[in-house]
Amino acid sequence: MKKLLVMSMIACMAFSVTACGSKEEAPAPAAEETEAPAETEAPAEEEAAPAEASGDKTWIIAMDTVFRPFEFTDESGEFVGIDVDVMKAVAEDQGFNYEIQSLGWDAAVAAVQAGQADGLIAGASITDERKASGWIFSDGYYNATQTFVVAEGSEIKSFEDLAGKNVAVKNGTAGADFAESLKDEYGFTTTTFEDSPTMYQDVILGNSAACVEDTPIMADSIKVGNLALQIPEGMESDGAPYGFAIMNEANQELLDMFNAGLANIRENGTYDEIIAKYLGE
Repeated sequence: MKKLLVMSMIACMAFSVTACGSKEEAPAPAAEETEAPAETEAPAEEEAAPAEASGDKTWIIAMDTVFRPFEFTDESGEFVGIDVDVMKAVAEDQGFNYEIQSLGWDAAVAAVQAGQADGLIAGASITDERKASGWIFSDGYYNATQTFVVAEGSEIKSFEDLAGKNVAVKNGTAGADFAESLKDEYGFTTTTFEDSPTMYQDVILGNSAACVEDTPIMADSIKVGNLALQIPEGMESDGAPYGFAIMNEANQELLDMFNAGLANIRENGTYDEIIAKYLGE
C-alpha cells in the first residue's frame, strides 16, 4: 500500500513538472511577437517621407469665370486676365506651385470658405465687412471704383433719376454694397444676379434701369463685347483696392508669399507690364 502511495506521488510530481514546463515554453512565441514591431517600423518611416516634401504642396486658387479683364477665356480657349497673370508672376517669384479653379464668383467664395480651395483672387474689393466675416486679405493689388451703368441712350444721368426704378447687382460684390448704400436715399430697388453677363442683359433688355459694376470691368466689357451700355459721369464710388484673400489662418504662408511676390513684381516692372497688357495704363 505504501509502495502504491509512493508510486502515485511520483506520478503526480512528474505530471506537475510537465505542466510547469508547458508554461515556461509559452514565452517563446512572445519573443517572436517582440520582434514584430521592429518589422513594422520601416513602413512607418516610408509614410513619414511625404511630410518632408511639404515644399511640393500645390495651392488651390479659386477664381471667377467671366470678369474681364481680370479673368476670362480668350479666343484660343486659354484662361487669362490680370488676376491670372499676377498669380502666375507671384508664384514664379516665390517658387510655389498652384492650381487655378475657375468656379464663378459665388462658388469660388464658397470653396475657400469650405476649405476646398486655399485662396481667392477674383477682383475682390477689400472691405471692413468682409474682414469682419472672416476674409483675410493681402496687400491691395489694384485700386478700382464701382460705377452705375445704364443702357445706351438712357436718360438717366444721376442717382436722382433712379427714383422708382430697379437696379441690377451681382451677389456679394462691392458694387452690390454700393447700390445698397444708396437705394433708400434715392428710392430705387435692387435685383441680385450671380454673374456679370446676366446682369448686363437685364439692363440691355430694359428690365432694370441700371446695374453696378467695377469700372475697369465695365469699360472693358462694353468695348470688347460691343454692349449697348454706357457709363454716366459722376455715378461712381470712391476707389477701393482689390485683394487676394484666404479664409483660414492655416494658409497664412500662402498670403505671406503673395505679399512678398507682389512687392517684388511691382519693383521689377512685371506688374506694370501686366496692367498695360490688359488696360493700356
